[in-house]
Amino acid sequence: MSAISDVARLAGVSKSTASRALSGGGYVSEQTRLRVESAAAAIGYVVSSTASSLVTGRTRNVGVLIPVVSRWFFSEVLEGIESALIAAGYDLTLYRLGPAGEQRRRIFDYFLVRKRVDAVIAVGIDLTAQELGLLHALRGPVVGIGGAIDGVPTVSIDDVGAARFATAHLIGLGHRRILHLGGDQHDQMDFRVHAQRLAGVRQAFAEEGVGRDADFRAVPFSIQGGYHGALQVLADPSTRPTAIVAGCDEIAVGVIVAARQLGIQVPAQLSVIGIDGHALAEMFALTTLEQHPAEQGASAVDLALARLDDPAAPAERIVVPTTLVVRGSTTAPSDSTAELA
Repeated sequence: MSAISDVARLAGVSKSTASRALSGGGYVSEQTRLRVESAAAAIGYVVSSTASSLVTGRTRNVGVLIPVVSRWFFSEVLEGIESALIAAGYDLTLYRLGPAGEQRRRIFDYFLVRKRVDAVIAVGIDLTAQELGLLHALRGPVVGIGGAIDGVPTVSIDDVGAARFATAHLIGLGHRRILHLGGDQHDQMDFRVHAQRLAGVRQAFAEEGVGRDADFRAVPFSIQGGYHGALQVLADPSTRPTAIVAGCDEIAVGVIVAARQLGIQVPAQLSVIGIDGHALAEMFALTTLEQHPAEQGASAVDLALARLDDPAAPAERIVVPTTLVVRGSTTAPSDSTAELA
C-alpha cells in the first residue's frame, strides 16, 4: 500500500509538504501542489479522509437537505451542487427532508451530527427557527436555495418578478383575457411560491394598466395538473382565455397537450408561457422564463465554501436573474380571439 512518504519521495518534497498539498491544510505553491498530485495519482495514493480531517478540522463533506429528488427543479439543483462540490474536492451526503415528523427530527438531531458535515445546503426548505438552531450548533455554514431565510445566505429567483415579467410579455403582445393556472393558495410550497407567482401576475395587470384583473385557476404543479385544468377552462369558446400564464413549465406542457386534444392551435388561438426552463420546454416550443437551477446549486456551493474560509461573511441573498426564451407558444392574439377579450 502506498504511503505519503512514497508520494513525497516521488514528488521530491518533504512529507509535510506532500501532506499539505493533498489535504489543503496549509500553503504550497501551485506548481508544487500539481507535482504532488501527479505523484499521488501515479502510485494510486488516496488521502485518508479521517487523517485529513484531523489535520484541517474539516471532513470535506457537505450535507444537502432536499424535500424530493424526483422533481425536475430539485434534480437540476442537485446536479449543480454535486458538480461544484466534486470540482472543489468535497463529498456530498444527501438527506430527503419530508414534512414535520419523527424522520425529519432525527435528521437534525442525529444523522447530520453523526456524519460530521462541514456545511449544510437546504434546497427548497423554509427551515424553522428550531431547525436553524440545530444546524448552527454544528458550527458550519448553512446556505439556502429557494427563498429568504433569516440570517442565512440564500440563492433564489424573484418569483413575483418572474411571473410579472411573463404576464407583461403576454400583455405586450396584445392579450387581455389572460388566465393564470397556478398552485393551490391553501396548499403552498415552502417560501409560498404559489402565492408569489399569483401576486406577480396581478402586479403585471396593475402596472400595465389593463383595467381588470387576471383570472386564476388552481391546479397541481405538474403536467397532469395543467392538462386537466386546461381541459376545463378551454372547453367553452365563449369564455376561453387568449393566453395562459402557467405557474411552472410542467403546467404549461399539460396546457399545450390539452389544447391539441381540443383542436385549439397554439399559439394562433392560445398563447402559453411558463416559468422554469424545464428540459421539455424546447420539445414543446414553449416560451418560458428560465431560472437556471443548476447554476443556483453551484452558487450555493460557492457561498458555503466561502463562509468556511470566512465565517463572519455577511448573510447575503443572491437573486438569480431569469432569462426569457421566446419560442413558438406565444404570439399576438388573432382578430377572432381578440374579440372575446
